[in-house]
Amino acid sequence: MLLMLAALAVPALAQNKPADPGKKLYCWDQGGERICSDTLPQDAVNKARDEFNARSGTRSAAVQRALTAEERAEVALTEAQAQVDAAAAETRKRTEQAMLSTYGSEDALRRVFAERTAIVDNNIKTAAYNVTSLREALSSQLQSAGNKELAGQRVADKQAQDIRLRHNELLAQLRLQTAFQQQRVALDAEIAESLARYRELKGIAAPADAATAPAPAASAEPAKG
Repeated sequence: MLLMLAALAVPALAQNKPADPGKKLYCWDQGGERICSDTLPQDAVNKARDEFNARSGTRSAAVQRALTAEERAEVALTEAQAQVDAAAAETRKRTEQAMLSTYGSEDALRRVFAERTAIVDNNIKTAAYNVTSLREALSSQLQSAGNKELAGQRVADKQAQDIRLRHNELLAQLRLQTAFQQQRVALDAEIAESLARYRELKGIAAPADAATAPAPAASAEPAKG
């Protein structure tokens, strides 16, 4: 009789045993239903879920669903852009500090930009001269070849090759001229922005009778080669 009572007491003690303090309960949505279990099946690992302490019943964590490959790439891109923006902001801050400590006046800052402007303007003038020279030479070669064809004569292979070469050189020089002109426009914008920022940092007003940046250089309209 005593042995039977002892045998009955063992399950009762097991039922009253407190839950493992590290044990978790998981709850997630699946097929429109709320599923809760003390084990997490493989097909629910990447789902959003709530985790609860099995002993106290309090929620211990809220796990978001796993991101897709596209979402991970977007997150990585966003983080990389944030790092670039932060680096740009830091660089701008250091540049502004250097601007204040290096240039004692607006004229000193203008002189630095004047040097850069002169270089770009010289590049524009050189490119314009080259375009004019190449166009005149190409026109002369085309006229010569046209006269031969009108006279019933064959245009030599060497002359035709020279015409193609001169034409390609003209196109390349036109692209270069356009690039220099775009640099000049961008430089004008940079000058205006830098002068405005310099005045802001120095706490001085912009002169009412002066432009904030040099006028853009006159650009020759590229001709079709």
